[in-house]
Amino acid sequence: MLKQVHLYIKGDVIGVGFRAWTKIQVKIIGVTGWVRNVNNHPDIFGVGGGVEAQIQGEEEKVKQIIELIKKGSPVSHIKEVEVFWQEPKEVFDQFEIRK
Repeated sequence: MLKQVHLYIKGDVIGVGFRAWTKIQVKIIGVTGWVRNVNNHPDIFGVGGGVEAQIQGEEEKVKQIIELIKKGSPVSHIKEVEVFWQEPKEVFDQFEIRK
């Protein structure tokens, strides 16, 4: 059964290759969705911005990518990851980095 999460990733994640690292990790695990930098929501991410992602796949694979994202890439620093489980409204056939 297809599961979906929406993530708000807070910390030092902009300008350190975090989105590209995420794309590599999801390809290895086998999930789909998207990731993007967010600079216009200080109410959610603070003044420095953050990263937003939507991930779809089998529940165990989605949980696996959440745990990897919580640890972060070697050059990022994750302060917090908010996880929102959702019902999928569309099905993604790949993973993309959005602008």
